Amino acid sequence: MFAPAWLQASEPQTLAGQPKSDNARTRIEDQGEAALERVKRSVGKTRASAPPSPVLPAQPDAAAQRRAFEGMSRRKHDPAMASRVQSDVAAARQALATERAVASHRIAQALGLERPEEAALAGVMSANDGRKRVPVLFVSSSMTVETLRTYAGQLERVGGVMAFRGMPGGMRQVGPMAKLSAAILRIDPGCDGPACAMRDIQLIVDPLIFRQNRVTQVPALAMIPGDPTRPYCEREEASPRAAHLVLGDAALSGLLEEYGRLGGKAEVQDALARMARR
Repeated sequence: MFAPAWLQASEPQTLAGQPKSDNARTRIEDQGEAALERVKRSVGKTRASAPPSPVLPAQPDAAAQRRAFEGMSRRKHDPAMASRVQSDVAAARQALATERAVASHRIAQALGLERPEEAALAGVMSANDGRKRVPVLFVSSSMTVETLRTYAGQLERVGGVMAFRGMPGGMRQVGPMAKLSAAILRIDPGCDGPACAMRDIQLIVDPLIFRQNRVTQVPALAMIPGDPTRPYCEREEASPRAAHLVLGDAALSGLLEEYGRLGGKAEVQDALARMARR
């Protein structure tokens, strides 16, 4: 019997009498199995030829350690390299100090606490040779800002110094003290910023000078010999102290006059003369 024409067209016959699609599928399967076998043989050869993984010893080798330390001890010392290292360390320290100074300068400018010029400082230091006594007013951050500002204006006229025992908020917090100092030293209390005019007096935080002069309450006035603005960490416990101490919330002129009545007339003569001239 002959197959219908439509069946002959949809199922073309091969020489073996099978459809072409079945024959192609068989060839693909055979080629895939052959490729898989080749991959397996390649992996087996790679594993066989690979070097063994290193195994660390359970305990360090004492002989190897000894040889390593002996090699380190016999290493050649290079003086040029050592000198270069020292110079690099010194340069790094100098760069760090410079960076800190620049940062401090910028903070002072931002808070309106610009440091005085070096020439002015040199003039003050040379004029105060140890025989002259400087008016030091002992105060506290608990006092009102208005009172501290009034004392600052009076101290500026006599070249005096305002001393604090500590800083508000503790010695580790500089910000509150910087703001208080700016509020005290600004001539115009309404001004804000680095361009504000400031009074030409020095504020110090010095617990040692309080202890040396036995100051237990403020405000208090003393005529300190030498330079009271010198850092207290550079002074000795037996540094010269004031001969008298005047206590009381009074004007600076009244405190100076009382100091003179106590026996320090010669010490306050210059300060009283400066106040009388203005």
